Amino acid sequence: MTRMAAGKFKDQCLKVLDRVAASRSPVVVTKRGRPIATLMPFTAPSESGSSLAGSVLKESADPFSTGERWHADRS
Repeated sequence: MTRMAAGKFKDQCLKVLDRVAASRSPVVVTKRGRPIATLMPFTAPSESGSSLAGSVLKESADPFSTGERWHADRS
């Protein structure tokens, strides 16, 4: 992974964008030696990724409940 100072990135932004797109290699932008951003090549989401099916990891309660007891509830 390449590191680049923010000032240098500002001067060469379009060239760096082209290089990242061509090499598919990320660039870490630093400010005063500390990393502040990572420039990564874009990857288009897959068609199967457009669905939320299977994204629920845990269900902790009844999703349709308001939490209030109704007089019609027996228990």
